[in-house]
Amino acid sequence: MTESWFNSLAQIEWSPEWVTAATLVAVLIAAFVVRRVVLNLLARFFDALAARSPSLEEKKRIATLARVLRHAVSLTLIILAVLVGLNTVGVSIAPILGAAGVAGVAIGFGAQSLVKDFFSGMFLLLENQIRVGDVVEIAGKTGVVEELTLRRTKLRSFDGAVHYVSNGLITTVSNFSTEFAFAVADVGVSYREDLDHVYSVMRATAAELRTDSHFSAAIVDALDIAGVEQLADSAIVIRCRMKTVPAEQWRVRREFLKRLKIAFDREGISIPYPHRMLIQEPAPVREALARDQIARDRDEPNPR
Repeated sequence: MTESWFNSLAQIEWSPEWVTAATLVAVLIAAFVVRRVVLNLLARFFDALAARSPSLEEKKRIATLARVLRHAVSLTLIILAVLVGLNTVGVSIAPILGAAGVAGVAIGFGAQSLVKDFFSGMFLLLENQIRVGDVVEIAGKTGVVEELTLRRTKLRSFDGAVHYVSNGLITTVSNFSTEFAFAVADVGVSYREDLDHVYSVMRATAAELRTDSHFSAAIVDALDIAGVEQLADSAIVIRCRMKTVPAEQWRVRREFLKRLKIAFDREGISIPYPHRMLIQEPAPVREALARDQIARDRDEPNPR
C-alpha cells in the first residue's frame, strides 16, 4: 500500500513552481532544525563546563560567553538560510556576495563607530573584564550587567533604570564583582570618646556580625581598622573595612552600620551631628544691655 502510494506520487508531473516551493520549505525546515540542534548542543556543552567550574567567577564568564556565542551562531545560520533560499528560487547569490564585500568595505569606512563597538566587545569578553551579573561602572553609569553582546552592554541601575552603553564608549571598567570586595565605612565619634574603647566596640560588633547565619558566608575576613582618617570640625572620623565576597560589600556595610549604632548607644558613645545651641541671658542682664545700647545710640553724632 505504501509502495504504491509513493509510486503514484512519483508518476505525478510536478510543475517547476511546486518543486521550487517544496525545496524552499525544506530549506527553511532544515535551517530551523539545524539551529535548534546546534543551540541545544551549545547549551549542553556550556552547562557541562559550568558544572565543572570550581568558582562562581568562572561560571559567570562561561554564561556570558555562551550567550554571545548563541547569538552569533543564530545570526550566521539565519544568513545562510536566506542565501540558500534565494538560490533556490533562482536568484544568483554570487552578485549578492560580491556586493556584500564591497558594501562591507564601505560600511567599514562609514560606520567606524560600529566596528569599534564590535572590537571593544570582543576584547571585553576575551579579557574577562565584564560578565553578566557583575556590578560595574562604565561610561559614567553604574548597575548590574543584564546583557552583554559584541555591540552593546545593558545595565540596570539600583533605581531600576536601564542603560544601554555602546562598547566603543567603554574606556574604563570599574568592576565591583571580581574576586573579592571591601565594605568600607567612615565612623565619626565625639572628641571626648576613648578611641581604644571605640575600637573594641567596633571589633566586637563586626565579630557578632560574622556569626550571623545571614552574613557569615558573605564576610571573608575580620574587621580591619585603618585608624583615624580625619580630625573633622566636630568629630573624629575612623576608617575601617571588612573583606567580603563580590557584590556583598553594600549589604554587609549597611548591616554593620546599623548594629554599630545600636552598640554605640548601648555603650554611651556619642555620634556627633550638626546642632545649634541657644544661650538666653537672664532678664536683668538683657535690660542692662538694652540700656547701654540706647545710651551709645544717643551719644553717637548724627552724620547729617
